Amino acid sequence: MIMRDAENEFSNKRISQESAPLYEALAKYRADRIVPFDVPGHKQGKGAPELAEFLGLKCLSVDVNSMKPLDNLSHPTSVIRDAESLAASAFNADAAFFMIGGTTSAVQAMIMSVCRAGDSVIIPRNVHRSAINAMILCGVNPIYVDPGIHPGLGISLGMAAADVSSAIRDNPGAKAVFVNNPTYYGICPDLARIADMTHAAGMILLADEAHGTHFYFGERLPMPAMAAGADMSSISMHKTGGSLTQSSLLIMRQGRIDPGYVRTIINLTQTTSASYLLMGSLDIARRALSTRGREIFEKACDMAGYARSEVNGIGGYYAFSREIINGGNIADFDVTKLSVNTLGVGLAGIEVYDLLRDDYGIQIEFGDMGNLLAIISVGDTRHNLERLVSSLSEIKRLHGRGELEGLMDHEYIPPIVRLSPREAFYAPRRTLPLSSSEGEISSEFVMCYPPGIPILAPGELITREALDYILYALDRGCLVMGPQDMTLRSLNVVK
Repeated sequence: MIMRDAENEFSNKRISQESAPLYEALAKYRADRIVPFDVPGHKQGKGAPELAEFLGLKCLSVDVNSMKPLDNLSHPTSVIRDAESLAASAFNADAAFFMIGGTTSAVQAMIMSVCRAGDSVIIPRNVHRSAINAMILCGVNPIYVDPGIHPGLGISLGMAAADVSSAIRDNPGAKAVFVNNPTYYGICPDLARIADMTHAAGMILLADEAHGTHFYFGERLPMPAMAAGADMSSISMHKTGGSLTQSSLLIMRQGRIDPGYVRTIINLTQTTSASYLLMGSLDIARRALSTRGREIFEKACDMAGYARSEVNGIGGYYAFSREIINGGNIADFDVTKLSVNTLGVGLAGIEVYDLLRDDYGIQIEFGDMGNLLAIISVGDTRHNLERLVSSLSEIKRLHGRGELEGLMDHEYIPPIVRLSPREAFYAPRRTLPLSSSEGEISSEFVMCYPPGIPILAPGELITREALDYILYALDRGCLVMGPQDMTLRSLNVVK
C-alpha cells in the first residue's frame, strides 16, 4: 500500500523528485557485475548475440528478474515502493501502481476494483475496448451514455454533464461513472462537475487518461482527473510521457477505495515476471516530467499551435482546436493533439495516413473516415512538423479531389444493446457470412485500430449502418480487427 502519509517510510526518507530509486538500483546492479544464475536465460545478453546486437548489451544487462536489491512488483517493499510513491506525488495522487501490461491492464484493474458480478457502470460508448473487456471478465453491466457526434467533424465527443446526471438519476444503483479524459481526438468532458454529481450519488469516478499524461504537467492543458476529484485514473506514460511502450500508471485517491485491495486486484492478472526495462523507464520518465514537465509541454503546446496554423493555411484541411468547445459534450480540448479533418480535400483520413507513410516516410498516430491525428509530445521538433505540413500540402496538390461524394463523414455509430457484453460473449454462438449477419446480435468485437473504439461489441445488434461502416473501412484500408475470422468474411453471432 503506497500512500502519501506523513508517517510512512517514504515520507520520512524525504526522497526528492530528482531521485529515481529503481533506475538507480538497476544502475548499481549493472555496475556490481553480478554473475547471473537466474532467469532470463539470455544472461545479460551473453546468450543472445543477435538480440544484443539489435538492442545493445546495456539494455539487456538490466533485463533482469526480481531479486532483493531490486524489489518485487507484486509486493514492493523497497525501491519499487519508493518509485511508486514518487509517481503518486508527481501526479498529485495518494497512491500509484506501476503497470507493465499497458493502460489496458490499468483500465481493467479500475473496473474490477470497484465492481463485482452484476454491478453496473455508467460509461460512454466510445471507450477503448479494454473497458468492455473488463466488463466481460467480471460480469459488469454497462449503462451507456451517448457521447454525441460532432456534426461537421464526425468524431465522437465527451459525455455531457447533463447526460451523466440523467444516467445517475435513472440508475441509482450503479457503482461507478467511467469517463475518457481526453478522447483520442483530444475532447474533454466537464470532469469537475461530473465528479461532484458522481460523489453526491455515492458512486466512484474512474478516468481513462490514456492520452492525458501531460495534463498533469502543463499550464495550458485541460484539468487532470486527480485535480477534478476523480477516485482513480489510468495513465499511459508511454504515449506522451516518454516511457517505454506498454508501461503505464494506475493512480488513485485514498478514501473511497483501499489501495491494498487495488494491489490485490492488479495481482490477479499482472505478470509475476515484471519487466525491469518497463519499470525503470517509468521511473526515469516520472523524474523527467516532475522536474521538467511544464517546460516540455509548454514547448509542445507552442509547436502544436504552429503546426495547426500552418495546416489550416494550406486550405481544405481543418486542424481544429478549442474553438469547437460548446460547454456540453466538449468542455475542453487538448491543444497538443494535432487533429485534422481531411474531407475538405476530398480524401478520407485513412487515405492521407497511408500516403504520408508510404510516400513521405511520415508515421502519424492514425487516420479514420474523415480525420487524422498527429501526437505532439516530448520528442517532437519544429523541423519534423514542417516536414509534415509540407507533405500535407503536396498530398492535397497531387491527390486532392475537391469533392466529398462517397466519403463517410463520421466515425462513431450509436449502438443498439440487446445483451450484456459478458452474456453475449459466453453465449452459444453460430458463424454467419458478414453479408448475412444484419439483424443478429454480435458475440464478438469489430473495431478499427487505432483508436480501438468498437464498431460492434458483444451484445450489440448488427445494423445495416454498422455493416456499411465495416465495409467502407476495409475498402479505405483501415485495420479492422476483433473477430475470430481475421479475414472478416464472417462474424460470430448469438444463437
